[in-house]
Amino acid sequence: MYNEVYTKSKIRLSYRNVMKWANSLPKNTLIKKKTEAEDLFRKIGITFSVYNNYDASERLLPFDLFPRVITNNEWGKISKGVIQRSLAINAFLHDIYHSGEIMKTKIIPRHLIYGNPAYEIKMVGFKVPNNIYSPIIGTDIIRTNENKFLILEDNCRTPSGVSYMIENREIMMRMFPELFQTMKIEPVENYPNHLLDTLAKLKPKNCSDKPNIVILTPGPLNSAYYEHSFLANMMGIELVQGSDLYVEKNITYMKTTRGKEKVDIIYRRIDDHYIDPITFDNNSLIGVPGLFDSYKSGNINICSAPGSGIADDKAIYTFLPEIIKFYLSEDPILENVKTYKCYDSKDRSYVLSNLKNLVVKEVHGSGGHGMLIGNDASKQKLDLFKRKIKSNPSNFIAQPILSLSSVPIFSKNSLSPRHVDLRPYCLISNKKITLVSGALTRVALKENSLVVNSSQGGGVKDTWILAE
Repeated sequence: MYNEVYTKSKIRLSYRNVMKWANSLPKNTLIKKKTEAEDLFRKIGITFSVYNNYDASERLLPFDLFPRVITNNEWGKISKGVIQRSLAINAFLHDIYHSGEIMKTKIIPRHLIYGNPAYEIKMVGFKVPNNIYSPIIGTDIIRTNENKFLILEDNCRTPSGVSYMIENREIMMRMFPELFQTMKIEPVENYPNHLLDTLAKLKPKNCSDKPNIVILTPGPLNSAYYEHSFLANMMGIELVQGSDLYVEKNITYMKTTRGKEKVDIIYRRIDDHYIDPITFDNNSLIGVPGLFDSYKSGNINICSAPGSGIADDKAIYTFLPEIIKFYLSEDPILENVKTYKCYDSKDRSYVLSNLKNLVVKEVHGSGGHGMLIGNDASKQKLDLFKRKIKSNPSNFIAQPILSLSSVPIFSKNSLSPRHVDLRPYCLISNKKITLVSGALTRVALKENSLVVNSSQGGGVKDTWILAE
């Protein structure tokens, strides 16, 4: 396990000020500050929802006061790799909905595209504004040694967590302002302005004026509803539900107390099949009837585009190095984690023989659900996954169990190492790419656990990118 704070004999230079601060804190001060932070989270409403047996419960997001520090040089490599990946993903999406050159060259098997439930046939041939299908991409990154950052997965549909990145910083600045006076840390509070600017540059072809932008949310019961309302408030735009919008003559309007108001861009935080009950799932109660026709008519832009979720499919993820080379003629700056494709007979045979040493994931899974960590699984669970893989091999990929890097948490008044990952957020418009110098660090609060998802008991940390 790579310890981000300590070498074998000393504290790393980037953490010396932080460790000096942490070791100087009286125990009662730490307890007091932790309670203050929790009270602020509760007052602000920084929660997430957990669904069990169809019941949703609100939980306070666990926040650890010990920050994660990334040097300017480390961030330089991370940011270049994330931007490269985001450009390649958008080029890939444009290609598979138009000429399909990457399938013609047989780099990616056709069945992985055309047989994929995330591939949206209704998007074939449609020109999205500026060819940007996924303007907001969250990339999950793990660190395994001093110089190695690996891509764990991509989030192209509706990447969440950026509000926690911003609020984590706000809380830390309130709790410990003296730290920010002694260290030069890049700001993150400018993200909403960058997001608004990115969306505004993606206006549909039938919009000639300043676009009217809204965020479409499934509603208060959604696990990321806090983030939806937070971003709407920070950007100064309306947060709407499907019932707030309607389509008339292929133009989308918002109901207001002043009458109807034309909408030009929707930053949607609902899944594809719920967007429009006429075009997609007719059982959807949270979509907007006729919205897809309004979109195809060039009267509104939906960000991200329907069908863009195929790019964060875990089977497609395995081809991202080839995708980067094909579209950008570049070698990947950041490598993928070694991944076994269970639809491949050779890979599948290896996976079935080595389940104890692998992490198995559903290709469409998220949030740590539907996952097997082999060395922590019972014989019954291992046998269950063997049956699942054999019956539907295309639904699974497998990866080695890697030792994620660690950063300490404050645990019972002492510092104790815990595994972490990193999610930066890349914004892409027509000719501008923005990567705010910050990210969401998720941390496994249970000792030796590799699962960092909040829905699985993980928490978050403030992430500091050093300015120099």
